[in-house]
Amino acid sequence: MKLIVQIPCLNEEETLPQTVADIPRVIPGVDEVELLIIDDGSTDGTVETARALGVDHIVRFARNRGLAAAFAAGVDACLRLGADIIVNTDGDNQYYGGDIPRLIAPILAGEADIVIGDRRVETIEHFSPTKKRLQKLGSWVVRRASDTDIPDTTSGFRAYSREAAMRLNIISDYSYTLETIIQAGKQHLALTHTPVRTNPKTRESRLFSSIPAYLRRSAATIIRIYAMYEPLRIFVGAGVILLAVGIILGLRYLYFDLIGEGKGHIQSVILTAVFLIAGIQVILIGMLADLIAINRRLNEDILLRVKRLETGERARTGERPEPAADRVKQAAGGPTQ
Repeated sequence: MKLIVQIPCLNEEETLPQTVADIPRVIPGVDEVELLIIDDGSTDGTVETARALGVDHIVRFARNRGLAAAFAAGVDACLRLGADIIVNTDGDNQYYGGDIPRLIAPILAGEADIVIGDRRVETIEHFSPTKKRLQKLGSWVVRRASDTDIPDTTSGFRAYSREAAMRLNIISDYSYTLETIIQAGKQHLALTHTPVRTNPKTRESRLFSSIPAYLRRSAATIIRIYAMYEPLRIFVGAGVILLAVGIILGLRYLYFDLIGEGKGHIQSVILTAVFLIAGIQVILIGMLADLIAINRRLNEDILLRVKRLETGERARTGERPEPAADRVKQAAGGPTQ
């Protein structure tokens, strides 16, 4: 059983030593623990520091490509290196590495495919009351969109089984945290959470310049990913609203026409036609988007098979436990994938 801890880094020369020092290299139930650094175009001595600390693997970007790209590149590298479990943590030493055994325990026990570290945001002293409320609101929205019960959806301290990591397909260029939870929920992977500790703040976040900017980017990510998996629900809902507005305007015109004042409300007829046509078009777009979503799921299955072939998974299938979600189906007598 090999565990690889990946650490996306952007100019983390000062904080990386403590981050690495906190990560245990001996964990019960794990045969090998390795470290992998993703250098996201650092301009300081991050890479040199990583080498001096004895980091096992380094993935380097020539220029900054963003957290989502760094995370995805790290997962791909970990899979190619034969990781059975992948843990992601931050290079700014936000998370306490000593909690990694607790984080991976549900995966080792076969109870989960993905484990999210719960920072218990309300207990973090350097988070302002506004940030705490927004974190809770955002996590609630993601829980609704993903059909999961993860309390801290923006936590970057998380563990993935090999099968779960193979099923991830990052399309966002901003952050992976929200996207991967929605994807996992829609793919019916087994997600759980566990309390983890955090360290004192070392620097300001580089992910966003302001709270309004973070809200805009996060909202766009949630809507985009949810629409990928539930396009019919979104477009039909919007179409029904447009149709309802058109019908109301039409009834309004009929009322005035019945009392002999229809000539003064011709604009209602025009608006009725516009809203009815728009509503029907939006519903038709939703049906088309649903067909595209079905094709995307087929493409994801093909991509999963390609990943397995590229990483030699076929030859090692007997060594890999099936996903926890599939084990539940198998126990219930249902089919497995």
